[in-house]
Amino acid sequence: MNEIVFDISPELEQERIDKCICTYMADLSRSYIQKIIKDGNVWVNDTIVKANYKVRVDDRIKFIIPDSVEPNIPAQNIPLDILYEDAHILIVNKPKGMVVHPAPGHYEGTLVNAVLYHCKEDLSGINGVMRPGIVHRIDKDTTGSIIICKNDEAHNAIAALLKTHDVTRKYRAIVYGVIPDEQGTINAPIGRHPNDRKKMAINEKNGKHAITHFKVLERFDKYSYIECQLETGRTHQIRVHMSSIGYPLLGDTIYSNRKSPFKLEGQVLHAMTIGFVHPKTGNYVEFEAPLPEYFEKLLTILRK
Repeated sequence: MNEIVFDISPELEQERIDKCICTYMADLSRSYIQKIIKDGNVWVNDTIVKANYKVRVDDRIKFIIPDSVEPNIPAQNIPLDILYEDAHILIVNKPKGMVVHPAPGHYEGTLVNAVLYHCKEDLSGINGVMRPGIVHRIDKDTTGSIIICKNDEAHNAIAALLKTHDVTRKYRAIVYGVIPDEQGTINAPIGRHPNDRKKMAINEKNGKHAITHFKVLERFDKYSYIECQLETGRTHQIRVHMSSIGYPLLGDTIYSNRKSPFKLEGQVLHAMTIGFVHPKTGNYVEFEAPLPEYFEKLLTILRK
């Protein structure tokens, strides 16, 4: 049982209690939080409240996340775009809109559900029942290459390479604005946003070391097409870093308040290239996920 206590800050005044907890605990779904409230596990100033309670400044919120019962994550016959597969690893080109792994309240329709169906029992168990085979992840609306580990030996080897920054990870993105420099490096620590738990931010005090290298591939009237190479792999790293220098990703509604003139589902970001030393052969291997159709169409429009 996990007990969490926090105080309401001025910017959350008059928000519903379920929305406040959702902001504070970004990994929990709204429906799961509402269930916690319905079960009587949320107190405001030591009084149990309902989901529609509107918070006030200095309210003290206490809620309890019950001990988790290992959920049954179903294997689902969801088509996979497989870039490479052997007995140790699987490289998948993840589509836009797909979450990598289940979370409380979201147990279906994820990459893990699809991989469970495809690989059957052949997945590493290091990250538990919610994340079998998962050694790293990309955001729901980011497309592209992701490594799935089929056994614990492969998982440990890839995890070690990620820790020492020895995995090549190159992304393609379109950003707002015309970047004058041909290339650049952003070296700025990333941590949770101090006022919005769902967001990350440049955080000099509590952030983790983060480095992104970028180079401009093409310039358009109001946008730039870029390649970003990660030296570290922090949550939302490219999105936070590019926004911090004034060139947020096109379509990103979290790290930019600009209105996109194009109909997009989230940020225009694609994990194109992934390379690493193979956990079994010891040879360096590299895989490339082709740009998704929507990305190619967008480039065609911008080139006119």
